[in-house]
Amino acid sequence: MSGQEESTIAAVSSGAGAAAVAVIRVSGPQAGGAVRALAGRLPPPRRASLARLVDPRSGEGLDSALVLWFPGPASATGEDMAEFQLHGGRAVVAAVLAALFALPGVRPAERGEFSRRAFLNGRMSLAEAEGLADLIAAETAQQRRQALAHAFGHLADRVEGWRAALVRGMALIEAGIDFAEEDDVPAEARALARPGLETLLAELDAALADRRGAMVRDGATIAIVGRPNAGKSLLMNALAARDVAIVSDEPGTTRDVLEVGLDLDGHKAILIDTAGLRDAAGAVEAEGIRRARARIETADLVLWVHDGTGSETPAIEVMPPPEAGLWLVVNKSDLAGVSVTMPAAARTFTVSARTGDGLDGLTAALADFVTARAGGAEHPALIRERQRGAVAEAAGHLRQGLAGWETLSDELIAEELRLAARALGRVTGAIDVEDLLDVVFREFCIGK
Repeated sequence: MSGQEESTIAAVSSGAGAAAVAVIRVSGPQAGGAVRALAGRLPPPRRASLARLVDPRSGEGLDSALVLWFPGPASATGEDMAEFQLHGGRAVVAAVLAALFALPGVRPAERGEFSRRAFLNGRMSLAEAEGLADLIAAETAQQRRQALAHAFGHLADRVEGWRAALVRGMALIEAGIDFAEEDDVPAEARALARPGLETLLAELDAALADRRGAMVRDGATIAIVGRPNAGKSLLMNALAARDVAIVSDEPGTTRDVLEVGLDLDGHKAILIDTAGLRDAAGAVEAEGIRRARARIETADLVLWVHDGTGSETPAIEVMPPPEAGLWLVVNKSDLAGVSVTMPAAARTFTVSARTGDGLDGLTAALADFVTARAGGAEHPALIRERQRGAVAEAAGHLRQGLAGWETLSDELIAEELRLAARALGRVTGAIDVEDLLDVVFREFCIGK
């Protein structure tokens, strides 16, 4: 380990703010000494022990706390570790931390450092660390389920299976190289290797095509669009059940893109309010309309909101990507004189954002849409762009090798397979570790 990893670190691992209980974790070679200094003695390993904590500098009592001792390597970080479970008042936590940091060799943990040490000591893979970060940040039930699966090895196990298939193929190809002087061995080795590699390429392509994991993690985007004064902002407030956007009868009130997160039956969705689409009255409104059209191009679902107080047939004036949904929402059903001829081609909802009439049906339909797009019995494999990039690179090398199966030498095919296995190794951190550490662990809060 570097000097940074040889030091002992401490940080609050429970949430910020006052609480009934706060947890301070200590990891490193001086963890045992820190427990003795504050609690007087080490408790039995992995057993909670009640102790009176004392500031070793002054002898002042700090708190009565549960203390746990985890000798390395059988600990979360692979090092000697300790936990202090304190009363959660800010003054208590601050006093205990101050006493710890006054000890020789003990310093505050950096962002993500506990998880970094766990990875470096073989206690978790990079994919599992990313799953843990997602678990900490989970806002919905589906995010929690997906993150939990990845934190406990779902993706790591799957990637290791892919790598094992590549290694089998490489072994067969290299057997042909080792026995090149034999008449039949190289051709037979190639014939045995190809079916498994073709199956593997199909699996990698399927994993790359599956975007459900990213949608669960990041949320489906639902853009509310339409002409000015159609009631878009009022609809957003009604769906969010709080005042997110300013509502006014003045056209062009919304000039920027507003976003709010929703939990739809356990799935995360991002509701987006946009500027009314019309010929802009000024530069600021024109920029708002440009941003609105940009969000339409990337949305998973577009709700075209139509003012239902007129008699004209609604005309949907946007065209989202082919894979996105496009629904018509006729608003203001509470006002007299609503008489609209609905277009047959669009999925249509009639609502009153002001009174709530029809919103239950729209909300249920939105939940069904997001569940259908992001749902599935199996946890999707690839969630982050880093993971997708590594698997895409592996698939590219494998595809190159299979494309030249009849013309490339055994050495060149084996090299393509080796590069593919190396790319997959970056998903779990099996190789090229130093280049990936900061990318992964900077997402963690201190102490996690």
